[in-house]
Amino acid sequence: MALTSTTITSWKLQEIVAHSSNVSSLVLGKSSGRLLATGGEDCRVNIWAVSKPNCIMSLTGHTSPVECIQFNSSEERVVAGSQSGSLRLWDLEAAKILRTLMGHKASICSLDFHPMGEYLASGSVDSNIKLWDVRRKGCVFRYKGHTQAVRCLAFSPDGKWLASASDDSTVKLWDLIAGKMITEFPLPLVLWLYCTSVTSPSRPVVTATKSKPSTGIILSTRNEPIGLTAGDFLSHARNAKAGVMGDDEALAQIRKGHDTMCVMLTSRYKNLDTVRSVWASGDVKTSLDSAVSMNDLSIVVDILNIINLKPSLWKLDLCTSILPQIEELLQSKYESYVQTGCMALKLILKRFWPLISDTLTAPPSVGVDITREERHQKCKACYKQLKNLSNVVKNRAEQVGRHGSTFKELQLLMAPLDY
Repeated sequence: MALTSTTITSWKLQEIVAHSSNVSSLVLGKSSGRLLATGGEDCRVNIWAVSKPNCIMSLTGHTSPVECIQFNSSEERVVAGSQSGSLRLWDLEAAKILRTLMGHKASICSLDFHPMGEYLASGSVDSNIKLWDVRRKGCVFRYKGHTQAVRCLAFSPDGKWLASASDDSTVKLWDLIAGKMITEFPLPLVLWLYCTSVTSPSRPVVTATKSKPSTGIILSTRNEPIGLTAGDFLSHARNAKAGVMGDDEALAQIRKGHDTMCVMLTSRYKNLDTVRSVWASGDVKTSLDSAVSMNDLSIVVDILNIINLKPSLWKLDLCTSILPQIEELLQSKYESYVQTGCMALKLILKRFWPLISDTLTAPPSVGVDITREERHQKCKACYKQLKNLSNVVKNRAEQVGRHGSTFKELQLLMAPLDY
């Protein structure tokens, strides 16, 4: 039976005058979904019960505007960060300040409670992340690595990791036990959010904006998902005389290719697990060779992204394995692959070109020197591969924009190969 289309009308539940000046932050309690906290430029934190018109608690203590605010998981405590860089933690049951935490040099712009409840993390415009022990009343660790304001923080559900996002266009993942960064994503992560429009009585139809023409390369940062035609999710009434797309039809479009994607990700997970088991032995070269043998560039990229962050892991024999893969990465349609390849090539040129050049131009040694001969063969192989790559780099350097600039820089680094 055909579904009858209708328009869902939303009604404003309530409107409150929350503060005497601008409201700068708010958070809804995740446990009950019935408790709301707001922070304002009047330096106050106000607590509200959803659907009740009056403030149930007004918390004072800050002397500068409140910039961000967060409940703990049980909604028994609320923490607020101020423009001056101070944090204040309130016990809502006792309606009093529990802790005042000082240490940031600029405005607090992100907060999150650890799942265990006794720790909280704060991010600031000063680019630092601080981990606070509420019981000890102080900072127990500072994570440095971002170069601009830290806008978002989130602990993993098991409490072992902390993710941070910054104005420096990076997302970093931190190991709380080791106290160091695990990995970095060089560009912002994108969440695809579909808007709801004209719907059936039971569920909204997914809508999206019109797709842009393909540019031939899949960008790391996109405003649209890949593999879905956005027009398929628009109401038929906008494009034809038919009625609104039914729920089953809309879901079928969303699920298109889902099974294939699951198979691909499962295979990738197994391959990465295989590489990880080899990596555990401490043999980076064998790990990389294992990844290369799988004929899956995505695995090579995952491993290379880790090695790129640790230049000390690079050895000459590693270069001989990865340079042919870099040639493929530089010609990939995926921007992220190209970026990873460029980063690895730049690192190789800066660290190993002097060694390669000196080895190949040195006069022949007297007698038998097996180690020297092996090094000479590796340098010769690397030089040959670098010469092949120089042609790829030269062609790509003719592009305009950011990519062209990156390849022009590589072209300058590779200039000595022609002499």
